[in-house]
Amino acid sequence: MDPTGKISPQPWMTTPETTALMKTLKAGGIEARFIGGCVRDSILKRPVRDIDIATPTEPEKVISVLEQAGVRVIPTGIEHGTVTAIINKHHFEITTLRIDVETDGRRAKVQFTDDWTADAARRDFTINTMSANEEGDIFDPYGGLDDLGRGIVRFVGVAQDRINEDVLRMLRFFRFYAEYGKPPMNNEALLACRKLNYRLVELSGERVRGELFRILMAPHPADTVALMSAENVLDQILPEAGDVNRLRTLAWLTGRGITLSNVETDPVRRLGALIKPGTSENDINNVCERLRFSNRERKHLLMMVCPPKTVSSLSINSSSSEKDIRRACYALGKDMVIDRALIEWAGEIAANPRQNTGQSEKWESALAAAMAWQQVRFPLKGRHAIELGIKPGPKLGQMLKLVEQWWVDEDFRADEKACLEQLRQKLQ
Repeated sequence: MDPTGKISPQPWMTTPETTALMKTLKAGGIEARFIGGCVRDSILKRPVRDIDIATPTEPEKVISVLEQAGVRVIPTGIEHGTVTAIINKHHFEITTLRIDVETDGRRAKVQFTDDWTADAARRDFTINTMSANEEGDIFDPYGGLDDLGRGIVRFVGVAQDRINEDVLRMLRFFRFYAEYGKPPMNNEALLACRKLNYRLVELSGERVRGELFRILMAPHPADTVALMSAENVLDQILPEAGDVNRLRTLAWLTGRGITLSNVETDPVRRLGALIKPGTSENDINNVCERLRFSNRERKHLLMMVCPPKTVSSLSINSSSSEKDIRRACYALGKDMVIDRALIEWAGEIAANPRQNTGQSEKWESALAAAMAWQQVRFPLKGRHAIELGIKPGPKLGQMLKLVEQWWVDEDFRADEKACLEQLRQKLQ
């Protein structure tokens, strides 16, 4: 196949590590091309994170050639033809061209090939089939270059066949649409997703979580999530999801809606905005179990969606004073207060889009107060109470809690001396 396009030399293509690797492969008689995401994102002038390389040479020879040149090689997925070359802490995945000989919806048995077009035929979307040589010549067997320019996310071959080979491709379709697509969505792909959505239960929680988080991290996730809902895809993986308007508003707020800096996009926060308000603690735990959340992520989601009464009573709304926000930050940590404030604000706008300027200013003021918070420590410890004659035990803890609450009510201004005096007064 002749090249049909060209990319100019990219920074990632001309680094000493990339140049050394490609030179070593060529010296060993190994043809190699850059493949997939690095080519796709370079065409769109987007940042390139991973450099993947394809070759018709079988992995054992790739390993031999690289090791003889002093390059460290790890057989990360050698049964599927993939090895990882490491040069100066730079990682390159090198995969032998292959065809699928057997699939079960989760994994495939492969056979190596030297046919670039046959290898491209087993890939998921046309925009992922493009490869490029060191000179930047693009080889495009399935029209991915044109699809990429038009924002079309299209399966290679028959959409239903591609999904049956690997069910995760259904979620990848929506993820790639969120990242690269323009309406309208490909009808054949949508029909295949509608027909096969029941198979999503076959996927592991880790794989579902990975794709769902990447969808939620897209600049405008709500449109894609709404399409997933319409095709009954979302209900298969997240039946706890509610209306997408709160998610849409949250994405707008953290993207263009507020002037505050340092508000980073967070997938768990966006998930919290997507879940129905009032969802029970038990249902949230089910979500976390199903998606294999870490304990930290579980706590994060629970505190946003269904906090305990001791937490929900803390004032985090547009009427909260800066003092209220500082109290909440002390109890929850500023990151949690920021997350809850953003979700509350997004829900408020979603319910009533015609907010006045003053309301927005109040929310921005509350968020600014949270961002400015510096963690403080209560000045007293158990030894202070013991020195005043309180014996170790429940009473000691109760007395310190009372003084700590007074210190919080005083907006954290009282120093150790003032807190000790307060403790003495409570002992009288």
